[in-house]
Amino acid sequence: MNAFALILLAFLAITFLQSGYDKIADWNGNVSWLKGHFSQTFLKNQVPFALLTVLALEIVAGVLAIMGIAENIMSGATIMGNYACVVSCVTLLMLLFGQRIAKDYDGARTIVIYLIPALIGVYWL
Repeated sequence: MNAFALILLAFLAITFLQSGYDKIADWNGNVSWLKGHFSQTFLKNQVPFALLTVLALEIVAGVLAIMGIAENIMSGATIMGNYACVVSCVTLLMLLFGQRIAKDYDGARTIVIYLIPALIGVYWL
């Protein structure tokens, strides 16, 4: 059992499953806000599809993180945890891209705070 892996994967599971839940619980509110956020970009007509894509990746990342926790506790392996970190990085890069396109540089900076631990996980797991 690797305490670093367990803590990192718990962080990713909490982050992405809560974010996914929020998107599901307030789908219309999220779509409405994001349409305004991207209204001056080439993504303005792609908001529902983009949000669904991010939602799917967040759920996958969160589930993989939980699977990684279970795998690490049971066998000490980190394969699922590594997959969770990779999917998390892909998801965060998509979010970062969107924030940069929308010229929301503070939002982009915030995403980097989440990207750093995910990248460390890719490296160490």
